[in-house]
Amino acid sequence: MEDHYYVSSPRRILIFSERRRATLYFQDPDDKASGVGASGDHGLKTSKIYGFVGSITTIVATVIFLVWAYIPELCLHSIGVFYYPNGYWALTIPTYATVTVVLAFALYFGLKFLSTPPPTSLSSIFDEFSREPADSDPLTKQVDQPIEPISDIGSNKINVLMLNNIK
Repeated sequence: MEDHYYVSSPRRILIFSERRRATLYFQDPDDKASGVGASGDHGLKTSKIYGFVGSITTIVATVIFLVWAYIPELCLHSIGVFYYPNGYWALTIPTYATVTVVLAFALYFGLKFLSTPPPTSLSSIFDEFSREPADSDPLTKQVDQPIEPISDIGSNKINVLMLNNIK
């Protein structure tokens, strides 16, 4: 009987056997099989099942809504449907939903504008992630470092580069 050694990570299981051959299994966290050695049939994934049920539910709800909104009451009564909401809500609910989404976006952008510092504030120039450029002396420049380290460009350098040619 062969000895197996398992190396486990969150997304894959690597098996080493005595023959020095490695087998790689990709295991989905949704699978209920207990790892290696289970049958090759893993079944459907739950995300696919939820997606299928959600799409069917959305289609059925849309058809019911359209029938309720556009078919006259006499036709609904003739097929035996007597209890349903007033047709007023067929227009009101989508309108309220659209206005709510638009107001949510407006509120979000408004809050972002309020939390943004003014252009005269130093916090719009410097923050905790700002990096000052390293002093680049040609005598101390190392041969192994052909590219300078990442740093922010100062506003004085940007003004000189952008506004120097304007006359």
